[in-house]
Amino acid sequence: MLYWAILFFIVAVIAGVFGFGGIASASAGIAQILFVIFLALFVIAMVVRALKGRTP
Repeated sequence: MLYWAILFFIVAVIAGVFGFGGIASASAGIAQILFVIFLALFVIAMVVRALKGRTP
């Protein structure tokens, strides 16, 4: 149990360092951009599939 407590403490300290260092906001911005790109690609793929129709 002590092992898990120490492990979670180390993970929390690392997350805190990243959060206070500005890396978290940069990562969130990149994640938003990637989400929009993949959403657009998904919609385009669905439209192309609908226009192409099913092949037997």
